[in-house]
Amino acid sequence: MALPVRRTGATPTTWRPYRGFDDIYSEFDRLVQSLVGGAGGDEAWLPAADVSETDAAYVVEIELPGVHREDVDVELDGNELVVTGEVKEKKREGLLRRRTRRIGNFEYRVTLPGDFRADDVEASLAHGVLTVQVPKAQTTTMHNKIEVSESSSK
Repeated sequence: MALPVRRTGATPTTWRPYRGFDDIYSEFDRLVQSLVGGAGGDEAWLPAADVSETDAAYVVEIELPGVHREDVDVELDGNELVVTGEVKEKKREGLLRRRTRRIGNFEYRVTLPGDFRADDVEASLAHGVLTVQVPKAQTTTMHNKIEVSESSSK
């Protein structure tokens, strides 16, 4: 809630008690981007993602709002899933006053822990989330009972 503040000799302004947090967040974000590579630079940034495992597959969900499917590449490099692409800057009219959304190249890598069927991998992009399903290799586990025999040696 904004409260009016009167200052002597000044026109009335609105007091915004949380405005300082916006500035702190922006400064912190700039610091992190300078340490790990930032948006708009040559360094790729890391999108937010979830990796889960079901009985049948490994499922990777990556947040990529505003990305078109033709701007995303999904590859398997051995047992590593590699997702790369670009968030393109949209054309704007007027002056951009503040930017908190990332643009530029991104890269996400994850090593899959088990065997999988590389030929059956599926990827789909819907509502700003890329979902990659990597089916597990079918392993036939047979249950064999092994009989224990008595040994004559002590």
